[in-house]
Amino acid sequence: MAQALSWVPPLPLLQVSAHDMESAETLLGAAEFVVIFLVARLLAEVLVRLNLPTLIGELVAGVIIGASGLHLVLPPELQGNISANLLHLISGLSSVPQDVVDTIYGETSVKLASFSQVGLYALLFLTGLESDLKQLLKVGDRALSVAAVGVILPFAGGTLGLIYLFEVDLIPAIFAGAAMTATSIGITAKVFGELKYLKTSEGQTVIGAAVLDDILGIVILAVVAKLATGGSLAAAPIIKLLIAAIGFVTVSLFLSRTAAPWFDRLVDALEAPGEKIVCGFLVLALGCFMATAIGLEAVLGAFAAGLVLSNSKHVHELTALTEPIVALFATLFFVMIGTGFDFSVINPFDPGNRDGLVMAGFLLIVAILGKVASGWAYWSQEKTNRMAVGLGMMPRGEVGLVFLALGGSTHILTDSLEAAILLMVIGTTFLAPLLLRLVLPTTTEGGNPELAGTTSS
Repeated sequence: MAQALSWVPPLPLLQVSAHDMESAETLLGAAEFVVIFLVARLLAEVLVRLNLPTLIGELVAGVIIGASGLHLVLPPELQGNISANLLHLISGLSSVPQDVVDTIYGETSVKLASFSQVGLYALLFLTGLESDLKQLLKVGDRALSVAAVGVILPFAGGTLGLIYLFEVDLIPAIFAGAAMTATSIGITAKVFGELKYLKTSEGQTVIGAAVLDDILGIVILAVVAKLATGGSLAAAPIIKLLIAAIGFVTVSLFLSRTAAPWFDRLVDALEAPGEKIVCGFLVLALGCFMATAIGLEAVLGAFAAGLVLSNSKHVHELTALTEPIVALFATLFFVMIGTGFDFSVINPFDPGNRDGLVMAGFLLIVAILGKVASGWAYWSQEKTNRMAVGLGMMPRGEVGLVFLALGGSTHILTDSLEAAILLMVIGTTFLAPLLLRLVLPTTTEGGNPELAGTTSS
């Protein structure tokens, strides 16, 4: 009988009226949005004037207001460290006790993380819309080679190095190696998009390879999760997952050629305002749903949805309508990544950090070299900027953080190894946009790569 009763809030919450609770929640949500977009916008304006990608400003904004800075906005898992000054301010404005505001913050933090995921999905949907399908298929074999080398080298180098140089146990070493295989398609896509390089051969190669990396990463993550939880490594589930991933991508490519006319007829038959963006985001939601339903990552479904509609006659209007959504919510997503970075782990004066720093240096070098080398993993008769391809595969971003979160939840990582993986993710995420900017001077979309400092094959 007790289990059937509805949840009863703690006593402090019962003593606060519903109106005051709603007022405090509104104040918290508004304060978080103001802080996020004000700091991100200011830094973006500075970086634009320095000809640097605004993505760096968004990540730095997250660092400033997050776990390594002012503790004003934090991801859900770190909400207990929120600034007492912020809680005191909100409680003063809303007449709600500070401990109750702290509880409310946990709810708004989860909602903020959900909004940020919308930004990631919208960004990958836009990336799919802007992808040249013919070019993407043209570089398919090249993307496969880049993805394979970009997975094998970091995984093997990281795992073996940790085992033989640092005497790390087998399972944690495999886990760290697996975390190094990731590529953040969201970060790479934004940098290439900002530099007007997305539709070039290099841009399409990196996007295609990043998608394949995501597929390979899903399989590796499934295997590592089994290892971390002590489960059996049965071949059947792994093969099933791989078949599902290949099948999903194949169907998406087929639909990109056949489904666009159906979408166009539906949109043309509707008369209510907003029909294009609403129908486009219905396809986006369906893509995320289908990918998740078969055990894949929703980000793959978001990219596939954009790819399906890339041949629509309304693609330019869809792109224009999606861009403001990306500008708003993708900013939120990248700021939230920055809020989770804890730079206290790189304090060299803390003896407890030194083992992690040494391992972090090793992992960072292997992570960079392993991905950069993938730029030379294919043969091409035309001139191509191989360094740009390799650097485009480098950022681990949110994908690396997913691996790290899984490792933390299974308690198989030591503190030093967890810190080393975090620093590897931070380092590659921050360095990739900076280094890409050096090898990809701003050019016109679809412009000649030879104008941007290409190296011959």
